[in-house]
Amino acid sequence: MSARQPRFNRDNLIDTTPLPDHIPKVQELGASSAPLLSASFFIGARCKAYNDDYMMCKNEANGRGEFDCMKEGRKVTRCAASVIKDLNEHCLDEFRAHWQCLDNQNQQLWNCRSAERKLNKCVFDKLKLEKTIPDTPKGETPVHLRVKNTFAKN
Repeated sequence: MSARQPRFNRDNLIDTTPLPDHIPKVQELGASSAPLLSASFFIGARCKAYNDDYMMCKNEANGRGEFDCMKEGRKVTRCAASVIKDLNEHCLDEFRAHWQCLDNQNQQLWNCRSAERKLNKCVFDKLKLEKTIPDTPKGETPVHLRVKNTFAKN
């Protein structure tokens, strides 16, 4: 055992070094994990091209993707911010009900399918974004479109 007493630092450490000028500025989303999870499939639908560019850049950067691909990363953040903004403008009540359900249900999607169905309908009707879950088996109804879910509470 060490004789030194543990010290805990509760100060927030913020790096004040400005980013280089060639990296575009972007406002961070400021959303917690529940709204981001609620909007994640819609962000994926609208921002697929930007996400693919960012991931390709990171794969080609040989471990320096965090620095070399900031321009592409900022595009992803801007696109995600546009989805969150559109959800707040056009489907605020449904969006809020779904992410609050996720927040209260430990982020378990299967417990919030009824609120999710309402959100999906609103987003499709008003924003024309489809929710697709990758690797859904062919010929099977996707889990978010099922009328009754086996284990859900609601």
